[in-house]
Amino acid sequence: MYRASVEQTIALAGVFQAASLVDQIARQGLVAQDALEASIASLFVTNPKRTEDVYGGPDQLRFNLSTGLKELQKTIDKKGSTLTPHITRYALSMIALERKLAKNPNFLQTIGERLDALEQKAGYFSATQDGERSSPSRYAHSVIIAGLDQLYQETISQFSFRIQVQGDPRNLQNNENAARIRALLLSGIRAAMLWRQVGGHRWHFIFLRARLRDPLKQLQR
Repeated sequence: MYRASVEQTIALAGVFQAASLVDQIARQGLVAQDALEASIASLFVTNPKRTEDVYGGPDQLRFNLSTGLKELQKTIDKKGSTLTPHITRYALSMIALERKLAKNPNFLQTIGERLDALEQKAGYFSATQDGERSSPSRYAHSVIIAGLDQLYQETISQFSFRIQVQGDPRNLQNNENAARIRALLLSGIRAAMLWRQVGGHRWHFIFLRARLRDPLKQLQR
């Protein structure tokens, strides 16, 4: 039971990290590059041995998911001067969109095929002389972000339910920011899928928040 709670906390932190980064871009036009890279890279971890591997493995988890873990902590505790309802709304909306996506096999197939193609393309931007590829920065290349942006618009944006992102119009109207936002929303939906795969349910978050406190403490040590 405790292991399941840890896995669900990791996945839920992934959702909240994406939501927090979307909010940062929308309001400030800036975002922490390390957190952005970790969230985007999670889209390309399709066959993890452990839930932790989606975000760099146990050793890197608390760094790669720092933003999400902190935001989830504030949400669970319902306190903090920087707590914003936008982030929780974005998170719950991504969970709702994942449920719609799960019922659309055509979109799932399209997303899988396009992610495979983008994975191969990403290798061109980080190949070293000995053939090794760095990670996860290659996934934050503008070409990859643009590909994820287009993928989101061709699939998730086709649902009648849309996530309405609020922020400074100057930031939202910037094409690069809009692309990063959609790529992050896609990563949040991927985290929501992971959350469901490890036994998470919407009512868990609403009614059983207290059981996330111990895993959150462990993951942030």
